[in-house]
Amino acid sequence: IIDGLQFERLASASGPTAGEIRRPSDGKEPKTVVFVHCVGSRDPDKGMAYCSKICCMYNAKHTMLYKHKVHDGRAVAFYMDIRANGKGYDEFSRRAIEEDHAEYIRGRVSRIFRDGDQLKVWGFDTLSGEQVVIDADMVVLATAIRPNDGVKELAQKLSVSVDTDGFVNEAHPKLRPVETNTAGVFVAGACQAPRDIPDAVAMASATGAKVLSLFSSDELEREPAVAVVNEQTCIGCMRCELVCPYGAIEQREICTVDGQVCGHTAYVNPGVCQGCGTCQAVCLSKSVELQTFTDEQIFSEINALCAWE
Repeated sequence: IIDGLQFERLASASGPTAGEIRRPSDGKEPKTVVFVHCVGSRDPDKGMAYCSKICCMYNAKHTMLYKHKVHDGRAVAFYMDIRANGKGYDEFSRRAIEEDHAEYIRGRVSRIFRDGDQLKVWGFDTLSGEQVVIDADMVVLATAIRPNDGVKELAQKLSVSVDTDGFVNEAHPKLRPVETNTAGVFVAGACQAPRDIPDAVAMASATGAKVLSLFSSDELEREPAVAVVNEQTCIGCMRCELVCPYGAIEQREICTVDGQVCGHTAYVNPGVCQGCGTCQAVCLSKSVELQTFTDEQIFSEINALCAWE
C-alpha cells in the first residue's frame, strides 16, 4: 500500500525503478492496482472535511500511466465523485476510462487486508448496490492535502488569519483573492487552499503583479480613514489591540519629564491600519476615532439628515 506521491516516483524515469511499476516489497510487477480516492478528504469524522481538489485528476493520470506501462494490467479506481472542474479536465478523466480502460467504481473502500501475497480490497458499488471484492497486487491511496505544520506560526508572526482547517485566509474570496488582512502580505498556491499547478501559477502571477504595483511609485498609498487615539483620555486597557484584525495597534509608555514611566496608552500604526473601526467600537473611554469619521462629523450628518426645513 503506497500513496500517490510514492506511485509518482515509481512511474518517473528518475525514480528508484527507472520508471517501471514495481512493488516496493518484492519488486514484482503488479497486475492489478486499486486506486482509492478521497483518503482522509471529505470525511470530518476520520480526516478532513474539505475536498483536496487535485486527487481526481492525478489519480486519472496515475491510472493512465499504469496502463501505458503494464499493458495487460488492471486498474481499478474507487471514487465518491469525479470533480474535474478545469479546462479539459473532464475529457482527461474520460480518456482514462474510454481509451485506457480503467475501471471506475463509484463507492468507498470499507476494508483492506493482506491475503497471502495479495491484498483483499472490500468496497461497495453505490450504482449497482453490490459489494465488490478485488484481489489487488498494489493499492494506491490519494491522501488528503493538508496545510504545512508551520503555517499557523508564520501566520501569527505576519498577523494574518487562518481558517479552521489551517489554511491562510484571503481578504475577500472574490474581490481580493490573493491579498490578506495585513497590507503587503499576499498568498499564492496551496497555503490558501488545495491547488493544482495551473491555479498556483495564476495566483503567483497575480501576487507578483500586486507586489510590483506597490513599488511602481516612490510613495505608498494608505487608507486615509485610519484610527487615531486620544492619549489624554486613553486608559491603556488595550482592548483595541486584542480585537484589531490587522495587528496595527501597540502599547506605548507615557513618561514624565525625568523619564519615569507613569502609564500606558494605545498607538495605531497608520501604515498598517485599514480603517475598519473595530477598535473604535470596543473602546471603553471613547478615545479612538476614525479620521474623517469623528463623532462630531457623524452627529452633524445625522442632524443634517433629520433637520426640518
